[in-house]
Amino acid sequence: MPIEEYVFYLTGFLCVLLLYIWLDEYWLAAYTVEGASALRQQFRRLLKLHPESIILAVALVIGAILFKKYLSNSPAGFPGYFIFLALAALVPSAALLSSARPVINWRAFSLTAFFILLVSLMWEVTLAIPYGWWNFRAEQMLGVRITAWGYLPIEEVCLWMTVTYATVIVYETVKCWQSSGRSMRHAFFGNSL
Repeated sequence: MPIEEYVFYLTGFLCVLLLYIWLDEYWLAAYTVEGASALRQQFRRLLKLHPESIILAVALVIGAILFKKYLSNSPAGFPGYFIFLALAALVPSAALLSSARPVINWRAFSLTAFFILLVSLMWEVTLAIPYGWWNFRAEQMLGVRITAWGYLPIEEVCLWMTVTYATVIVYETVKCWQSSGRSMRHAFFGNSL
């Protein structure tokens, strides 16, 4: 894998994080839960199971495998890219969403997700796919492609939504930990350790 790919994903993550922070702290600050708020500081522990995320992750993985095998136009292979995206979004969600949900600035999240999705689709559809800068291994995809967008795999539409979702959950959880003044172990695991 070329070094540019690593730089691309690192800077993409930083773009998501900085855009969310900018929207949260400045443009949509009226909807921000302040650091001194009881919602950020008073919690038993940050690591809490979110069963709905676990159920959704299992359902998406099983559904992707079954879809690829029985309904896809290209049934050979394994839908690894989609499964990776589902787990990249839902593993942090399964562990942290219960704590992060009350403090997420959902307006900032929505605008961040919209902007990132818009830019990534413009990039993919107008430059990357038509000019053949990269392509996708069909055996690793679900087999669902958007014909109007140069046969863009559905996984590419999900990619930056996944990154935005996971980034915001982790960021808000870390912000709660920092606001609480507790040690990392105490904040994430409570007094049980």
